[in-house]
Parts: sequence; structure tokens; C-alpha cells
Amino acid sequence: MDPISQGLTGAALAATAAASEQTRPALIAGAVGGMIADLDALIRSDADPLLLLDFHRHFSHALIFIPIGGLIAALLLWPFLRRRLPFPRLLLFSTLGYATAGLLDACTSYGTHLLWPFSDARIAWNVVSIVDPLYTVPILIMLVIAARRARPQWARAAFAFGLVWMALGWVQRERAETVQVELAASRGHQIERSEVKPTLGNRILWRSVYQTADGYHVDGVRVGVGSRVYPGDRIARLNPETDVPELSGDSVQANDIRRFAHFSDGWLVRSPDQKNVIGDLRYALLPTSARPLWGIVLDPEHAEDHVRFENFHDVDKATRERFIAMLFGRGM
Repeated sequence: MDPISQGLTGAALAATAAASEQTRPALIAGAVGGMIADLDALIRSDADPLLLLDFHRHFSHALIFIPIGGLIAALLLWPFLRRRLPFPRLLLFSTLGYATAGLLDACTSYGTHLLWPFSDARIAWNVVSIVDPLYTVPILIMLVIAARRARPQWARAAFAFGLVWMALGWVQRERAETVQVELAASRGHQIERSEVKPTLGNRILWRSVYQTADGYHVDGVRVGVGSRVYPGDRIARLNPETDVPELSGDSVQANDIRRFAHFSDGWLVRSPDQKNVIGDLRYALLPTSARPLWGIVLDPEHAEDHVRFENFHDVDKATRERFIAMLFGRGM
């Protein structure tokens, strides 16, 4: 999730193990532990834009790395907190905070390499958006109270709230998946594989993507008191080995497409309005749209240079209004 949510979650778990007089330093240690795993975002190269995708949420988020990450956080904090905590307690709080980083990111739709080095699969449970104020704000309020009153009970309440919120997201995802299966059956489609992901900042409106023999089908699914489907786009699949004839198979850019295919779990498409852009269909500004939120830009005339990676975040008024209408169950 976003760095603030990461830090707050780490702080909440760390302070659950604190005595009253240790509440504040435990919150600090847990917050730092919860955030430093994302320093892997510093692994990047101007010459190779995909290096960031290769390593973000990678080894630093793996379960096996938790003791190492906790130790790094404790060593960084020791000069500042050594008068308030003995090192073993600081190490405990930092490690507890660090332990939440990979698990929290696995709850999102983006996923993480939890099982590295034993598996290179990105684990994404799709139960919470990468930004969710309804998760972050209540935890922040409870942790502020915990810090001001030196009462770790409030941190325990915050962490318990987080667990309940994730469980609710699990229920909502199951409901959205049920709607997706029923929708495909009503169309006479045989699903080969599928994804259902929460849209930004909520778990009412979901993005449904499924693959059939004739391509990908994208729809919006709203699961509130009842359920509602917003029919979306259909788009052809892109096979990186056969559908990019403008690049030779051993060129740098052809290899970059394979790397991007691994990152996107094979959900590759040509952008509908930018044919030189190959995008990750799992993400879009609207849950019904086949226009990807990000992608790689090909330049066949310079096939031995790395591709560019670009985000397409421009949101116009019509897109905002359409999203809000679907979120509140209006329109078609």
C-alpha cells in the first residue's frame, strides 16, 4: 500500500507487544520497520526503466527477509532510541513492523514476491486498494490516541481493525468473483483465467477482467447491498512471441516485452489508442476500460535500446464523473 499505510500498520503491530512506557518508541520503530522495505524503489536505472519493475516489492518484501529487514531498521534507529529502549526490544519492535510490509502489499492488487527465493510468483490477494483512506484514517486516529495516552491497547485495537478490514475485503472480492462467473456464463463464455481487483480507494466497485478464446473481457462490478454490472470493453490478447513482428526475437526491446509480460502476469494488450504502447490490462482509470493505466513504449527503429515505461494518469472530467457514477450505482 502507500507508505503512510505501511508505516501505520507496522506501528500498530509493534505497539501491540509494548508495555505502556514503551508505547511511543515502539510506534516509531514499527513505523520505520513498516516503511523501509519500500526502499527497493531506489533500485532503478535511467538506461533501463524496467529495472524498477523487476525489483520493486521483490526480495525486500519476502518472508525470508523479515529478520534481516528488522535488524537493518533497528540498527538505523539505535542511535536515536538507545536511551529509551534496550536493543533486544528495539529489534523486536522493528522486526514486527517490518513483518507487515510484504503481507500488507500482498493484500493489494499489485502483489509482492512473498516466497522469494523459492518462488518468483507475485502474490496478490486483491482485497484492498493500494490507497484506501477508510483503512488508513481510522488506524491513524487510534495510533495518535495510543501515542498521546501511552496506551498500547489503542494500538491493539488499530491492528484488530486492520484485520477485520482485510477480512471484509476478502468477502467483497468473493462476491465480485461470483458476479464475474455469472456474467461470463450469461454470455456463453468459458473463462480461461480471470482477475477481480478493487478500484482506487474503495471495495465497492471492482474491475473484472477475464480471458476467453476470443480475447479479454473487461467489466465493472459493483457489490454493495446488491450487485450491478457495468459492461465494458473487449480487446485482443497480445502474445509477445508472435504478435510483435516489428521486433526481432533477440532484440533488447523484444526481451523487455518478455520482462513486462512477467511483471503483468501475461495480461498484455496493445493500447487501443496508442499502437506503439503495450499495456498491463489489469489496471485502468475506469473499471470498464481496456486502456491500460501504464505500459511500455516500443521504438522498433531503435530496437537495441530499452523500451520506455510510462504511466497514463491523466483524468479528465468525464472520466471522474463516470467513475463516481459507477461507484454510487448510477448510470450504465
